[in-house]
Amino acid sequence: MLNTMKTWYDNKGWELFYSRFKKLRADSGLSAEQLGKAIGVSNNAIIKWEHGKAIPGIDNLYKIAKYFNVTADYLIGLKDY
Repeated sequence: MLNTMKTWYDNKGWELFYSRFKKLRADSGLSAEQLGKAIGVSNNAIIKWEHGKAIPGIDNLYKIAKYFNVTADYLIGLKDY
């Protein structure tokens, strides 16, 4: 498990999160404000996540995955589906 996480970190997994999250929101047609309301965070948080200025906590990562019907593994680049 630790080797997997080290590889993920070394391969800049959060950059995959930022791009995948941004694409999911864009494809959904939701504004940052609409998505924020849907998952219970500010639109400022959404924008920061998309631009790599912050990372979501595990609770928000779960909310994002559930909302978009994807896995957390997909969001952070551990899986490609």
